[in-house]
Amino acid sequence: MPYSDQPTVTASGVEIPLLGFGTWRLEADDARRMVREALRIGYRHIDTAWIYRNEKAVGDGVADAVAEGIVTRDDLFVTTKIWVEHFQHDALLRQAEESAISLGLTPDLLLLHWPKPTPALAETIGALNAALEKGFTRNIGLSNFPSALFRQAAALSTAPLITNQVEYHPYLSQKTLIATARELGSSITAWSPLAQGKIADDAVIGEIARAHGKTNGQVTLRWIIQQGIVAIPRTAREGRAAENFGVFDFQLSPEEMARISALSRPDGRIGDWLDEAFQWDQDA
Repeated sequence: MPYSDQPTVTASGVEIPLLGFGTWRLEADDARRMVREALRIGYRHIDTAWIYRNEKAVGDGVADAVAEGIVTRDDLFVTTKIWVEHFQHDALLRQAEESAISLGLTPDLLLLHWPKPTPALAETIGALNAALEKGFTRNIGLSNFPSALFRQAAALSTAPLITNQVEYHPYLSQKTLIATARELGSSITAWSPLAQGKIADDAVIGEIARAHGKTNGQVTLRWIIQQGIVAIPRTAREGRAAENFGVFDFQLSPEEMARISALSRPDGRIGDWLDEAFQWDQDA
């Protein structure tokens, strides 16, 4: 089994490591340094996007780790994303090829970054499948798609959409999307899993963390991956990356899981860039 025997979630027969390393807002030098360091620590899932402007640096970090014998390419799961300005058929194929060239590898997963009303979803999903057929990616999926649109995209796609990457943390319920993903044989990947640091001072999470001799961040990441949801925390600090990786040696009880889930609230969303043509799921 690849990924150093780390826990994975399986979506349509594809194994995805449950803990990944995100690179949003990492400048090129930091992205290269931190990807190499994350792989040294033990991460086997790396997430980037064309709009982050760091795909080449991420690829260089992977190449550094491979050259040093830290990992082989087959040990890794690499995700990138198609930006919304490239959703027209030919533009999507150009960007998919450009991303693979920049990374220096065929990504394991190519996502549509945010849903857009134009061009028509059928055209974009068709182009995403064409990118798969042309070998620009090994698998395809979505990011930031509400449930109704998730279902439409899945119905239009020839190949399975193996994840929907969305904001998810203790303050934002995504129960409808999680149920939808499972019904479709897909998965959910959580961006901003630590609520951009807001969990650090949470009293409930802190009490649970002290009981396990862990940090608030470790408990929050454990809460996510214990649900079978992928988490991709991002940091520019090597020590924090190592800390975030320390989630495989303890388990939360059902009561602790429920206490953290109860922290969700109507105003818990941090990053809302959804086109006004669409609406988020209204979870209680």
